[in-house]
Amino acid sequence: MEITEYHIYNRLAQSMRNPHNKEILAKIADSEMRHYEFLQQFTQENCKPNWLKVWKYAMISKLFGITFAIKLMEGTEGSATELYTQLSASKAEIGTLIPEEITHERELISMIDEERLKYIGAVVLGLNDALVELTGTLAGLTLAFRLTNLIALAGIITGIAASLSMGTSQYLSMKSGGGTLSPVKAALYTGGSYLLTVFLLISPYLLFANYIIDFILTLSFAIVIIFFFTYYIAVAKDFPFRRRFAEMLVISLGVALISFILGDLVRIFFNISV
Repeated sequence: MEITEYHIYNRLAQSMRNPHNKEILAKIADSEMRHYEFLQQFTQENCKPNWLKVWKYAMISKLFGITFAIKLMEGTEGSATELYTQLSASKAEIGTLIPEEITHERELISMIDEERLKYIGAVVLGLNDALVELTGTLAGLTLAFRLTNLIALAGIITGIAASLSMGTSQYLSMKSGGGTLSPVKAALYTGGSYLLTVFLLISPYLLFANYIIDFILTLSFAIVIIFFFTYYIAVAKDFPFRRRFAEMLVISLGVALISFILGDLVRIFFNISV
């Protein structure tokens, strides 16, 4: 485990352009190598790293950022602290590794400076608004129009207009509020995440002719988006996953259900048929 994590952190350090991040990751790699060499005194064995894990976390870091990759690895690869506590019963010297495992690496990881996490609030704003607003809009349009091409057209126009509005509002908010973050980048993250969510949710209506199947797929896509994004935030920012996932799920699907019912009532009340 120690030699594998050494190679993971070392590879991440070599891929960094930011000198600050590069230095922190190199320090973590050195810490893992010290642990490996310390344990080697007792085992007298040369362990080979798990190159599949090295490749896996290198790819995850490229796709989702180094903070997410590191915290995912630290949270899923087993607790070295528990293992060292057990081993220290027979080899007291191994207990000296425990304090560093508990504090040193966590402190170094928390110091990593990553742009995408600075603007995570802007991404959350765009994604959450798109999920709530567009699932509701598509639900209402589905029963009101019942024509997939018309629903897709109305959804795309609404989504693009809303994404531009969200981006502009975020820019003006950041501009007037001050702070260290770039208003332009914040606007791009907000509008971009909104627009990406829009096209993912509308895509079923562009592919299939049955509006009920399309709406079910849209809701399924919304649930998947909520799950993965909530999981990303939970890992990267150390937030509780289940409560946030349930909260977002109830809000998005609740709005969709209300809009779905209202769309049918409006169609019946105003005797609208397309």
